[in-house]
Amino acid sequence: MSAPAAAGLSADELRALAERAGHELEGAHPVDVLRWARDTFGDDLVLASSMGDEVLVDLAAKAAPGIDVIFLDTGYHFAETIGTRDYYAAFTDVRLRTVLPLRTVAEQDAEHGPRLHDRDPDLCCALRKVEPLERGLAPYAAWITGMRREDAPTRTDIAVVGWDARRGKVKLNPLAAWTADDVDAYVAEHHVVLNPLRELGYASIGCAPCTRAVAPGEDPRAGRWAGRNKTECGLHT
Repeated sequence: MSAPAAAGLSADELRALAERAGHELEGAHPVDVLRWARDTFGDDLVLASSMGDEVLVDLAAKAAPGIDVIFLDTGYHFAETIGTRDYYAAFTDVRLRTVLPLRTVAEQDAEHGPRLHDRDPDLCCALRKVEPLERGLAPYAAWITGMRREDAPTRTDIAVVGWDARRGKVKLNPLAAWTADDVDAYVAEHHVVLNPLRELGYASIGCAPCTRAVAPGEDPRAGRWAGRNKTECGLHT
């Protein structure tokens, strides 16, 4: 098997590659983006999933069989989310890796006091999501997310393929241009197994203490950190 196209490239060369691909792959089907990523990065490619982006995991398993998928187990996930992770680990062609925070919830409570997520959600996210993601992504040159432009005002300009300057990695958002209708159509056509919380009105799924269901017509991200001036956990900033 030949080496992936990006093997041995410098950071500057990877950035140029990402910028070029971002233009060339704009408008491409997510499967084509994922196949390009597989051919370009090989084992240096990873997908980060919260198991609230089930369509992306399904697509990746088909377009890049055997792809590494990292799941950040914050210790605060809904049982339904853990069950969804276990389904995709057992029944799809991905290599799922669970990454844990450096401290258990009990250890964090002992250091910072209980319910840090209520008092300082930014710090809680930094400890239980951002730091574990940094460790999880460290071995890879490129990572894939399920972000879509219509998700939030902070995401309207995301590229299908871009450069993550903070981490010095190529960042792929194959679903960037997809709407909720596109996602729903794919789910129906391919019988995608969804997180059961979807049926309970959870449009955007995160940690249980900081996530609620949304009302019909309400913004999908309204259920995340409701009542706070916070829209992102810090993974994508």
